[in-house]
Amino acid sequence: MASAQVDLRGVLSKSPAPAIDGKAYIANDEKSSSQLVIIVERKEDWAKYFPSEDVLTAQEYLEQPRENESGKRVQVINLCRNYKYLGHGYYCSLLAEARGHKVIPSVRTISELTRKSLYGLALDDLEKTLEKALVKHPYASTEGFTLSLYFGRTDMEPLQDIARQLFEVFPCPILLVEFRKADGWQISGIKSGALHKLREDQEDQFANALDGFSRKIWRVPRSRRLARYDLAVLYDPDEPLPPSNAKALDSFIRVGRNMGIDVELIEKKDYSRLAEYDALLIRETTSVDNHTYRFAKKAESEGLVVMDDPTSILRCTNKVYLTDLLRSNKLAMPASEILYKDNPLELEQVGDRLGFPLVLKIPDGCFSRGVIKVENQEQLLRATAQLFEHSVLLLAQEFLYTDYDWRIGILNRKPIFACQYFMSKGHWQIFNHKAEGAEVNGECRTMAVHEAPRAVVDLAVKTANLIGDGLYGVDLKQADDRVVVIEVNDNPNLDAGIEDAYLQDDLYSLVLEEFVRRLELKRRGQTW
Repeated sequence: MASAQVDLRGVLSKSPAPAIDGKAYIANDEKSSSQLVIIVERKEDWAKYFPSEDVLTAQEYLEQPRENESGKRVQVINLCRNYKYLGHGYYCSLLAEARGHKVIPSVRTISELTRKSLYGLALDDLEKTLEKALVKHPYASTEGFTLSLYFGRTDMEPLQDIARQLFEVFPCPILLVEFRKADGWQISGIKSGALHKLREDQEDQFANALDGFSRKIWRVPRSRRLARYDLAVLYDPDEPLPPSNAKALDSFIRVGRNMGIDVELIEKKDYSRLAEYDALLIRETTSVDNHTYRFAKKAESEGLVVMDDPTSILRCTNKVYLTDLLRSNKLAMPASEILYKDNPLELEQVGDRLGFPLVLKIPDGCFSRGVIKVENQEQLLRATAQLFEHSVLLLAQEFLYTDYDWRIGILNRKPIFACQYFMSKGHWQIFNHKAEGAEVNGECRTMAVHEAPRAVVDLAVKTANLIGDGLYGVDLKQADDRVVVIEVNDNPNLDAGIEDAYLQDDLYSLVLEEFVRRLELKRRGQTW
C-alpha cells in the first residue's frame, strides 16, 4: 500500500519532514516538544505502513518502558486489536498513564465505550444535528449504517463536524459509530475499531488521519528557547462579553513569554489537544452545560493545573447553591428565598416577605442576564412564568440599590484587585441588555486592595474561601454600614484598561505565578 507509506514517511521516518503551509515540522530531534510511540498488538498489523522505530508491539511496550528523553512529552497511540478489560490493549493504556505518557485511548475512554449508560448523555446534543447533516446524504433513505472514524476524521463531509465532536468526547484512534433511523436519526452504538481489520481504501484514510494527528502533536517549535511550561488559554473570539478582552489576552502572552511560559490561545475546536499543555486558563464564560465545563473536566483528568476548576464552575454558576452556602455559613447577603415551580402558593406570599420591588434570578444567569426586577404582584407572576420555562427553581431577593457594586478579585485565598462597577446610565444594573444599539455597561473604577473598605474585602475573602482556592471575583453591595454578597464569579473579568488599571502587567504576573507555583509543587509530587 504505497500511498500510506508516502503519507507517513515524513512523520515516522528519520528523514527530513516535509513543509506544510510553509512551516517545517520536525519529529524526534532535539527541538521537538513531543515523542510519539505507536503500539500494535502484532508486528504484521503495521506491515503495510512505513517502518519506524517509533512502532512497538504491546509486549515490547509493557516489558521495556521507554525512558522519557529530556523531559519531552510522550504521546502514545494504542492500536491494539481490542481494549477488553485486562487485555493487552487495556494494560498498554493503563501503564502509559502510570508512566506519565499521554495515551489515546485513555483507560477512561475505554471504560466509557464499553457502557452505553456512560456515553449516552454525551450524544444527546449530537443527535439533534443528525437530521440536518443526513438530509441530502445517500444514506438518508436507509434504516442505518456504520461510520468509521480515524482520529475524528471521515470522508463523509456532511458528518465531519459530528465526527470531530465524537473524537473530542471519545478520543480513540478508530471509532465505529452505528447510526439507526427510528423516529429520527440516532447514534445507536459506538465502539473501537481495529487496525488489522481495515480494508485497503480505509488504510489510506487511516494513514492520512494519523499523519494529520501526528503533526498536531509535534507542533511547530515557536522558539529555540524551551519554555518552562505551556499554558493553554481557552477563549471564544466571537463572544460578545468575554471575561478578558483582546488586549488582556495579548498581555497574558507577552508577560508569560518574559516569565518563560508559553501561553497559547485555544478554542472549542482544540479540545483534543489539551494533553499537549501543562495548564489551562479558561477565559470564556463558563457554564456547566457547555464545552467550558468539559474542557475543565478533561484538563483535570489529564493532570493539568486548571482555572476554573470543575468544582468551582459547579459551585459558582448556580446562585441557588451560593445562597444556601452563604446562609449556612452566616455570611451577609440580601434577604433571599428560593421559589419552586411546583409550589405556586409561595408566589402569593414572597412579595409580602421581601417587599416590592424585588429581584428574580435564574440560577445560572451571568452578566445580568436572567435577572428581572418586578415592581408588583402582577409583574412577579408574569416574570416567574417566563423564567420557570428555563429552571424549576428561581431565586427571589430583596432589591438593594447602590450606585455601584464592588468586585474583589481573589486568587488562592488572597485579594488581588478591587473595582467599583457603576450602574449603567439610567438603569439599575451594571449591564443594560435592553439599551438601544448595543449592550451598554456602566463605568468602572479600579484601585489598590488596601484602598477598598476593609469590611468589603474581608467578606469577599471569606466568601471566596468557601468555594475553593482558585481565581474568583466576588460581587458585593455596600449601603451605609451594611455589606452583602451578591454573587461569586468563577472566571472574573480580567480586562485591559479596567481590572488591570492599577496593577498593570503585575495583574497578569500574579495569575501566571500562581500557575507556576502549582506546577512546581505538582512536579515535586506535592499538593497546593
